[in-house]
Parts: sequence; C-alpha cells; structure tokens
Amino acid sequence: MLVKTYGYAVQGINATRVTVEVSMGIGVNFYLVGLPDNAVKESQQRIDTALRQNGYKIPVKQITVNMAPADIRKEGSAYDLTIAIGILASSEQMLAAKISDYVIMGELALDGEIRPIRGALPIAIHAKQDGFKGIILPSSNAQEAAVVNGLEVLYADNIKQVIDFFNETENLPRAEINLDEAFLNKIENIEFDFADVKGQENIKRALEIAAAGGHNAILIGPPGAGKTMLSKRLPSILPPLTIEEALETTKIHSVAGKTAKRGTGLVTQRPFRTPHHTISDIALVGGGNNPQPGEISLAHNGVLFLDELPEFKRTVLEVMRQPIEDRVVTISRAKFSVEYPASFMLIASMNPCPCGYYNHPEKECVCAPGIVQKYLNKISGPLLDRIDLHIEVTPVPFSELNKVQNSERSKEVRDRVIKARKVQGERYKKEKQIHCNAQMRTKDLKAYCELSETGNTLLKNAMEKLGLSARAYDRILKVARTIADLGNSQNIETDHIAEAIQYRSLDRDGWAG
Repeated sequence: MLVKTYGYAVQGINATRVTVEVSMGIGVNFYLVGLPDNAVKESQQRIDTALRQNGYKIPVKQITVNMAPADIRKEGSAYDLTIAIGILASSEQMLAAKISDYVIMGELALDGEIRPIRGALPIAIHAKQDGFKGIILPSSNAQEAAVVNGLEVLYADNIKQVIDFFNETENLPRAEINLDEAFLNKIENIEFDFADVKGQENIKRALEIAAAGGHNAILIGPPGAGKTMLSKRLPSILPPLTIEEALETTKIHSVAGKTAKRGTGLVTQRPFRTPHHTISDIALVGGGNNPQPGEISLAHNGVLFLDELPEFKRTVLEVMRQPIEDRVVTISRAKFSVEYPASFMLIASMNPCPCGYYNHPEKECVCAPGIVQKYLNKISGPLLDRIDLHIEVTPVPFSELNKVQNSERSKEVRDRVIKARKVQGERYKKEKQIHCNAQMRTKDLKAYCELSETGNTLLKNAMEKLGLSARAYDRILKVARTIADLGNSQNIETDHIAEAIQYRSLDRDGWAG
C-alpha cells in the first residue's frame, strides 16, 4: 500500500513542501531516498524504538521511503513523525483516511515523546497557502503556529496520541492565540527605565532621535559614564511592533529555534541582542553548513548592541557593512542561497582610548602618542560613515547623582517617539520599503529633505570643514528630518541641520589625537 504524508523543508524564512511516500514490498530492507542528510537517515532507529515502546513496530518487509522533491536536501530530525505515521499507515497498523489533510512534523524520542522542531511558523504559513486543513506539531511549537488564521493547529506530546487521532479514538488539543492579548502594551512593566538615569539629558535626547528615526548610534565616553546603562534602556522608548513586524521577527526566531525554547508564540517586543566581542563572523551574520540566522537577523526590527566596539575583530565588524545598507543578508552556498532580513538599529559603545580617559574633564589620559588614533582606527571609516549619530558621553557630576527628583520616564519619551513614527508612516505610506527616516534611499532625500538656502550653506560649510563623505551627508539629512519630525515641523530648519551636524563627532579633527 502506497501512502503519502506531508512535511516541510525550511530554507531561510520560507518553507518548501516535502511529500513523504512510503511503499511496502516483498523482501527485508529499508530504503530512505530523496537526498536526506545523516540526521534524517538515523530516523529509522529512533522510529523503530519509539514504535516498539508504544505497542507498534516497523514491519519486516522491504520499505521504501521517498522524500520528494528529491533535489532539495532534507536536513534535521523534524521528519521523524512524518515518516513514522507513513510507515504505520502503509502497513495498515492505523487508518489513513485523514492523513493527507494534515502536515505532520516532529522529532521522536526513544519513548515516543515528540520533541520541538525549528521553523514551525513558516511551515504553518505555507501549509495554509498550500490548502492543508491543519498541522500536527509538538506542543512547544503550537503557540507560534497558532498565529496563522484559518489553519487548524493540533499538538501532541507522544506519538500514541497522533495514532489515536488518526484512528478516531481520541481528539488532539487545538492551539489558539489571541493576538489582541499578545499585543497588550507592556511598557509599564519594563525592567530598564530612563527614569533610573541621573543627568545625561543630552544623551537621552540623542537616543530619542535615534529611536524616532530608526538611526544607528555610537556612544563614546570614559568608563562608568553610563554608556551601557543608557543603551540598555533604548528598547523602552521604541515604538511597539506592528503585527506584520511581529510575524516577520517571529519567523526568524522560529527558524533559529528560539521560540520553541521559550515556549512562546508571537514575538511581541522588539529584540535586543547583545553579542560578546569574541563573536565570530558567521555567528554575527549567519551561515554554517545548514545556514542559520545570525545575531543581525535575530535583531531584525529591534536593536543590535555592540559593547566595547573596538574589541570586536575587524573582520567581524566589516561584514556588517553591506547588511546595514541593504537591510538583508544573503548567505550563498554552491547549490543554493538563502536570504535573511536584517533591518536593525545598530547601537555601539566604546572608550575614546585604551586607558579610557582621553578628553576626560578631570582624569589625565596615560596613552602614549599615536595610541589614541591607533585605537580609533580599529573601526574603519566606511563603518563609521554608516552610523548616523556619534554621541559623546561625559561622566555625571556628583551634583546630578545626588538629585532627589526623578528624571523623565521612558513612557513619556516613547509617546513622542510614537508620534514622530506616525508622521513618518503617513509620509511613506506609498513606499513599500520605507517605514522610518533611516530607511530612506538617496533618491528619497530630494523629495523629503528639502533645505532652505541658509540650511544648504550651513551644511556645505560643515562638509568642507569636517571633510565629510557623501554618505555622511545623507546621514545628516536623515537625522535632521527626524529632528524636524520630533519638533512637529514640516520643513527642515537651520537649527535641525545644526543639531544633526553635532552628532558627527568622530568626523572632527579633535578625535585624531
């Protein structure tokens, strides 16, 4: 008896349907074909033991399992349940009437327990598109798949439950999620609030601009000035994810296996990723034999925070240059390539020199001549060009630390940021690729960043004096546009340009030592 069951192969953040065909014949052999990798080939032993533990068995016959299409490599252990159900139905140990209505996926433990898989959300999305009635998954994957409306998402903890379901002796529980509840505003319960930061009003202003326009920023200052403390509070003033952004972010985390580990469904808060400076190129941008998303993709629609930027290997930093511009990373291999979205805000921090006290108002720098410039040269000019805001952080004086009154809370700042983002959303509603000012392309600057004659003159003088590049010119215009939006100004005024120019401190000669 020939039986077909269905699963999906995940490629990037998309999925391709895999038809598992099981046929029984005369003889004693087990053939698994269709370009399976070692993890798929080893499924025979897992399936055999799991079935025996639950009162079933792989028949002593010639069994041929074909995984079509045969030109796509099948990787991982997620097909265990798909193959096992196909074998049972083909050997008539269970009913096969409803099998073709469902996508069935899960890894089997030796006792028949069904373990979580990666990519449940993209699998569920494509299962609905392909017209399946439902999908059967491990219980820890059910919540993320339940986000897909119009698809029956069933889950099980053991293969016996799935067999009983197809034999119509037991019903499987159905996963459901309330999107409105998932998107309840959790800002009141945030762990890190701007109200905790004493003083540093100019730095808070710069981070508010960064959040309002989605701009990259770097904080430069001595140890203990509050660079990390301020950066960790940036997510508390970012606007909430839209449903479309949440779905796209969840797909990436699903492929990376993060949602199953957390046991959660939709990612409802913007990611904040903080990799250590010992990270490798592949871990940052993604890759490997079976390409997985890296930190820059896991930070999609959120923040990538790189603390102590010069301590990162130069090669690691340089591989970020293209994703920062294109907001997507392409991982190419000999026979295929995958794309992962990488639209993130880069927030970095660094000391101004190895000892940390260059340009300090009180302490003296003890670095030898030329060391400061050598330290700064660890970060290339092209990378700095792609960072919109260069923010100098100075130590907080005792008089500020000792103040009793509270600083402005994150919620108040966030309200202004959301208001500015709404202005941008209205401005770019006809543009599919642009959602905030930082995403504007060069051609968009002419349409949305017109300057007065005075503003043009000011920017021209700054370009000549600081020796700014054409990319830095674009960045200044984008930041000025955001400052104007925060000020509820339709036009970019001279003071908006002047403030944007102030945030190019690493372009000044004063940092050359």
